Amino acid sequence: MKRREFITLLGGAVAAWPLAARAQQPAVPVIGFLDAGSAAARTQQVAAFRKGLAEAGYQEGQNVSLEFRWAEGQYARFGELAADLVRHRVSVIVTPGSAIAALAAKAASTSIPIVFGVDGDPVREGLVASLNRPGGNATGVNFFTVEVVAKRMQLLRELVPAAKRIAVLVNPADPEGYQTLRDVQAAAGGEQIVAREVASGRDIDAAFANMAGEKMDAVFVGPGTFFNTRRVQLAVLTARYALPAAYPTRAYPEAGGLMSYGADVLDAFRQVGVYTGRILKGAKPADLPVLQSTKFELVINLNTARALGLDVPPTLLARADEVIE
Repeated sequence: MKRREFITLLGGAVAAWPLAARAQQPAVPVIGFLDAGSAAARTQQVAAFRKGLAEAGYQEGQNVSLEFRWAEGQYARFGELAADLVRHRVSVIVTPGSAIAALAAKAASTSIPIVFGVDGDPVREGLVASLNRPGGNATGVNFFTVEVVAKRMQLLRELVPAAKRIAVLVNPADPEGYQTLRDVQAAAGGEQIVAREVASGRDIDAAFANMAGEKMDAVFVGPGTFFNTRRVQLAVLTARYALPAAYPTRAYPEAGGLMSYGADVLDAFRQVGVYTGRILKGAKPADLPVLQSTKFELVINLNTARALGLDVPPTLLARADEVIE
């Protein structure tokens, strides 16, 4: 063989080596991220999820990729979006903020692992057999948004002791809203609780106009992405109609709402990321106990309180994890 022909042959073989090596390497796992909100509204939550993934040893674009599916507040789309992720053969489906999304994922696949974040009881929702031994293909985090309703009601009572008529906003598409309503009614200490069903931004506008005419004294906002993505609208309306309001997470007072008490939801999203990483490493959802949030926070927007003419008791301020001024 001539020297030039040998060099050409050798060069071709060397060029082919990386291609052969790449063909033998395992494919990068794909995580399907199914959420009720939108990309624009969930930047902090997605960042918290990515932080948890990084803690578990996974970096997007390096050794894992993400496929996002956003319901944009349309809960009825969860089924088709979950089915689309199954068709893409994702390695894991994560539903960090909605029991309805998790149930849709379970309906779409009984084999793909699912990591959820839910505000209600995952056993009652039918997601797991028990908290310690989930069984099946799902596990995740319970961040107790519903369970702390009685505490939030107590805090609202301390902040607005004169409130006797309290409206509870409920999204009819979210079953947890009705559980919140029942919990508020159970926690009432003589207050009259009035439910207001709202399914759109226009409904919220109309509900507040009606509440003003009905002389409501305060508003209690239930959990869920539907309300979270409309937190600025809620803050504007509570200011316009001078209605104190209690919310489930810190995102509301950060947007101008009065007060929130609930689990640290960003930490819950981080925990979902950590669990997702463990599953990618081979852990089985059936064997991973459902985590329960241990970080709860009271946040008060003092500027909003002043605008509403409320004097926040010093004892309440002292217990707040954050006071926004």
